Amino acid sequence: MDRRAFITVMGGSIIAAPLVGEAQQAGKVARIGMLGGPPSDPFVEAFKQGLRELGYVEGQNIELQYRWAEGRIERLPALAADLVRLKVDIIVASSQGAVAAKRATTEIPIVMPIITDPVRLGLVASLARPGGNATGFATQNEELPGKWLELLKEALPKVSRVAVLLHPTYDGDVQSRASEVAARSLGLRLQKLQVESPDDLPTAFAEVQKNRAEALVVSSSPLFFATKTQLVEFAATRRLPAIYHQSEFVVGGGLMSYGPDFRDLFRRSATYVDKILKGAKPGDLPVQRPTKFELVINRRTAEALGLTIPQTLLLQANKVIDP
Repeated sequence: MDRRAFITVMGGSIIAAPLVGEAQQAGKVARIGMLGGPPSDPFVEAFKQGLRELGYVEGQNIELQYRWAEGRIERLPALAADLVRLKVDIIVASSQGAVAAKRATTEIPIVMPIITDPVRLGLVASLARPGGNATGFATQNEELPGKWLELLKEALPKVSRVAVLLHPTYDGDVQSRASEVAARSLGLRLQKLQVESPDDLPTAFAEVQKNRAEALVVSSSPLFFATKTQLVEFAATRRLPAIYHQSEFVVGGGLMSYGPDFRDLFRRSATYVDKILKGAKPGDLPVQRPTKFELVINRRTAEALGLTIPQTLLLQANKVIDP
C-alpha cells in the first residue's frame, strides 16, 4: 500500500532517451565496474533502470563487471584492484567500496551512489567542487539517528531502554554522538554496541539480551545491510521492536525503517555515468544530497509483536505493509 506513489510521478511527457556518449557512438562498449552488490541486488537493478532510461543496453553498448564482497569489507581492496586491472571506464561503488576504489586508482572515474561524508573520508575536496576522480551522493545526515529514536518512541511510548548497533568504521562515531543527544532529549537509556564484522553479531545479540533492551536501532551501514536476514530474524525471535535505515529490512519482516530512498540514488547515479562517458570530469560534477526519504512500516510484524502502531504514525508512512 503505497500512500505517496502518486507524488513521485514525473511531470510532463516522457522524452526520448538521448544519444549515448561518444565512446558508444564510435562502436565501443563502455565497461562499468560494479563494486558492491551482485546482479540480483535491487539497488543494482535500480542503477540499470537508470541506464536504460538513458539509452544504454547491457550487452550492446555497455558492459557491467560485477565484484561482490559478500559483506566482507576486507575483500574490497582486492576487488577494486581487479577492476583497475581490467581497465574499466568507470567504477560504481558505495561506502567502503568507494574508499577502496579511490585507494586503487586516481585515474578511473568513480561514481558513488551512497557515501556518508566524502569530504571527511578524503574522497572529494568539497561537495560543490569534488576535484579528483570521484563524485556521487553524500548520505550523511546527523538527524537520522535522532529520527530513528523519535519514531521508536512514537510507536512505543513506554520504551526506556534501547540498544543501538553501530559500525565503527562506517560513520559509527557520528551516529553514536547523534544518538546520545537524541536519547537525552527523549529520556531514553542507550546501550551502544559496536559491530565491525558479521562475526561480531552473536556477541552483540547476547549483550542486547543481557541488558534487556526493549527496542533496537540498527544504524546505517553496508555491513548491516549485508546481514539484514540475521538482524531481522534476531529481532523476531526475541520479539524486539526494531527500526532500520532501509526499507528492504521491513520488506524482509522488520518493523520499521526510515532513511533515504537508496533505489532512487542508484537510479540517479546512472546520470553521472552517462555524463562522464560523454566527456565530463567527475571532479567538476557536484556531490548531491538525497532528496527523497521514506518511512516504511510493517503492520504484519507489529501484530506478531503484539503492538498497535498509532494512527498518527501510520499516516506519516510512505508505505505500510498490511497483514
